[in-house]
Amino acid sequence: MNMNQMASLTCSSSSSFSTKLPLHSSTPLKRRRRRSNHDFLRMVTRSCLDDSSALLRAAQYTVDTYVKSGMVVGLGSGHASGMAIQHLGRQLRTGNLKDIVGIPMSVASASEAAKSGIPLDTYQDSTQIDFAFDDADAIEEGTLVAIIGRRKLQSEESIVQEKSILYAANKLVFIIEENQYKGGLEGSIPVLIQSPTWLATAEEIDDIFLGDAEVWRRPAIGQAGPLGGDFPLVTKEGCNVLDLIFTSPIASLAEVAKRLDTVDGVVDHGVVSKIPCTVVIASPNGMKILDKLTADIVG
Repeated sequence: MNMNQMASLTCSSSSSFSTKLPLHSSTPLKRRRRRSNHDFLRMVTRSCLDDSSALLRAAQYTVDTYVKSGMVVGLGSGHASGMAIQHLGRQLRTGNLKDIVGIPMSVASASEAAKSGIPLDTYQDSTQIDFAFDDADAIEEGTLVAIIGRRKLQSEESIVQEKSILYAANKLVFIIEENQYKGGLEGSIPVLIQSPTWLATAEEIDDIFLGDAEVWRRPAIGQAGPLGGDFPLVTKEGCNVLDLIFTSPIASLAEVAKRLDTVDGVVDHGVVSKIPCTVVIASPNGMKILDKLTADIVG
């Protein structure tokens, strides 16, 4: 799909999973001890912001601080990323930035960038990306490991492509609100699996996380259930999407990702661990900037 086609599409808002049923019942396990990671984090607190402007200021700060003329920029999806794209377009129109090329992560970001006058290109495996910004559904306190992909996906959107752009970037910033940064995260992690063997893969994942999480196949339309309803979602890569929904606090997102990566049939998932990584947190009490500069040391 070319950029003009992508720009003509739009992305729908987040969906909920209030009527889903597990593959089998589960009971919470004891919480596991989290290890501190603050030794490789730098935090800076900016001036106070009011509720209405906090996220906008964070988006503008991200563009003004990290985007330089001549860069290839990965353009994220979500409310904050949309505001950052709009500000980037204004900076181009006023001449404060020049020669920017945007690489959109979704049809929504492509559409917003086209309206903002940002020149676009498509992502290829060899694409060199200087900087990328994105929204995250949640970010784990201390580690800065992120969850993406909880929102409803359109047929031409791809968690695989979004993650590829994030990992290809020399520098990455997530723009989030204060309530999205916490320890002991709960809720869903999307898992992309091969469609022909989806049920066997789902049952294996369900067994691995028994007592901590429940597994549902995401529908394209209608209500979700363990089988995904009559119209299960199929991504442009031909994958089904499982929502691995944690009902007890997650001790380590990195450990969840490691266990998912061992399962045959798993193509990708919504856990992002990128180094270096910066998180810009919009808060009514002040904007916070967190940097993860080095890898975690195990042992």
